[in-house]
Amino acid sequence: MTRVLVVGAGVIGLSSAWALTRAGAAVTVVDPDPERGASPIAAGMLAPIAEAHPTEPALLAAGRRAVEAWPDFASALAATGVDPGYRTTGTLVVGYTASDLAALDDLAARLAGLGVDVERLTGTACRRAEPALAPGVRGGLDVPTDHSVDNRALLRALRTALGAAGVEMIAEAPAEADVTVIAAGAWTPELEPSLDGLVRPVRGEIVRLRAGRRTPVLSRTVRALVDGRGVYLVPRATGELVVGATQDEVGFDRTVTAGGVHRLLTDARRVLPAVDEYALVETSAGLRPVSADGAPIVGAVGPGRVVATGHGRNGILFAPLTATLVADLVTGTAPDPLVAAAFAPGRFTPARIR
Repeated sequence: MTRVLVVGAGVIGLSSAWALTRAGAAVTVVDPDPERGASPIAAGMLAPIAEAHPTEPALLAAGRRAVEAWPDFASALAATGVDPGYRTTGTLVVGYTASDLAALDDLAARLAGLGVDVERLTGTACRRAEPALAPGVRGGLDVPTDHSVDNRALLRALRTALGAAGVEMIAEAPAEADVTVIAAGAWTPELEPSLDGLVRPVRGEIVRLRAGRRTPVLSRTVRALVDGRGVYLVPRATGELVVGATQDEVGFDRTVTAGGVHRLLTDARRVLPAVDEYALVETSAGLRPVSADGAPIVGAVGPGRVVATGHGRNGILFAPLTATLVADLVTGTAPDPLVAAAFAPGRFTPARIR
């Protein structure tokens, strides 16, 4: 039986550990501080269309494949006894100003060129779909295939599944393993020097709110452009609303700033005025691991060493695909060629990635 050490207990590390366990490996997960990464504060959007970069068709294709993998992934996790909070209510992308709406129209046109059709909606149609939206919303796009998951419920489900499988989760690495999978998020280059300069931390601040008994709520994720700034509002079945997220290049600084929280709440209330009536539950910040070209880096970097990092804003979206790819690489199974090629470390300078 192959002994595998997974370094990192975020969504990528835990998902990879689960896939490896199901493939028959003996897995140990090590992480001295599981709460420091991006996974605990993520919004949990599964949004390859709304997050799409139409100039990167391979990444868009991988994202759409990831969404297709999510129903089975969520169902298998739910069978372990913890509901991961997977929601298929879709996403509404709205624009607040004329220029915001023009940007959405441009996105829709570029997506159509890639064979992805999204329905354009008037402001009235947006408010018909989500009556709590502000009168100032000018229009938007209906993206029914962009879903969401409760990130913290997902992490609980993964830990429960691993515990039931006998996987040990520890703070310090044991002496030996046949294969080491490094899924330490923004800290991965510290453990794998060949990734130095290829993965960096990008801080994201979020706000968690909770609706009162009579507070208007959203039925689906709403992403908005407000004067060119992006903001998203992701409802939870618990009545919480996750509002995010800032993007700041500040190294490993996880400070929650007054300015960041102010920007999020200001833009959110312009889209959803009822935000003023919500209870403020939490403000927090995490560090997204962003690669040099924006795509994940998943693959072998030396004998017995595999990396899984660089997922940026889409770690939860790509968790099922990444986990399967990691398990395939470790067990010698032929991986999905589209995913393997899109995520391959070898796409960077060969001299830097062995």
